[in-house]
Amino acid sequence: MKNIAKNIRHLRRLKKLTQEQFAEDLLITRSRVSSYEEGRSEPPIEALINFSSYFNLPIDILVKNDLTYATDTSFIEIGNQRVLFPIAVDSTNDNMIEVVPTEASAGYLLGYDDPEYIEQLQKIKLPFLPTGKHRAFPIKGDSMHPMKDGSYVVANFVEDITDVKDGTSYIIVTKNDGMTYKRVYNKIEESNTLLLVPDNKNYESYNVPITEVVELWEFTCSINTQEYDEKDLKISSIAAMLTQLGVELKSLAELK
Repeated sequence: MKNIAKNIRHLRRLKKLTQEQFAEDLLITRSRVSSYEEGRSEPPIEALINFSSYFNLPIDILVKNDLTYATDTSFIEIGNQRVLFPIAVDSTNDNMIEVVPTEASAGYLLGYDDPEYIEQLQKIKLPFLPTGKHRAFPIKGDSMHPMKDGSYVVANFVEDITDVKDGTSYIIVTKNDGMTYKRVYNKIEESNTLLLVPDNKNYESYNVPITEVVELWEFTCSINTQEYDEKDLKISSIAAMLTQLGVELKSLAELK
């Protein structure tokens, strides 16, 4: 409960309300608001429910997170409730791209909705990107050719998981497995899951229940940190071109 006092004060100020106006809206006394904001008393569960409804935020976000870094644009609508989603902007109010470094990727699942965690990430700006909320994620392994280990995928946040475009690649953040980069197919109506398919056929496809998905980011562009060698370019570009044309690749033995 250590965050609740400063959170109530900060959220009230975001709405540009005095303590008296805020108290009137909640049908409580100004002294009660003051007591909560100064930490002299902790709000009971009934009060927390009222704060949750008033600010349209889940109680756990009010209690567990330090929201003093948040602005009113730090929240997005998911269903009929807002959730915390920190957004960084530069001096011209343009969105910046937070870069999740490789060494911090393991902790992303714990900090993805924490403004303090996001605030500490390095940021870049790519003016050619389309509108939307973008973040850059490190790629590990070789399950998605021709993406090399250590590359970064810049991806756009998907608010509604049902908007998945079959065959498009996404960064998927799950409760138990953290983040992964795969081609995704919508199986929600059939099995309430997403089918994750690696481009590298040495890896198997698998289904993830949508209840396990905490964030979904659609591929926008990639940043390679290693130069492709001649072999990579020949194999990947030819295979990709034939795949796009719908040509099935067969071995020489099959063609005889």
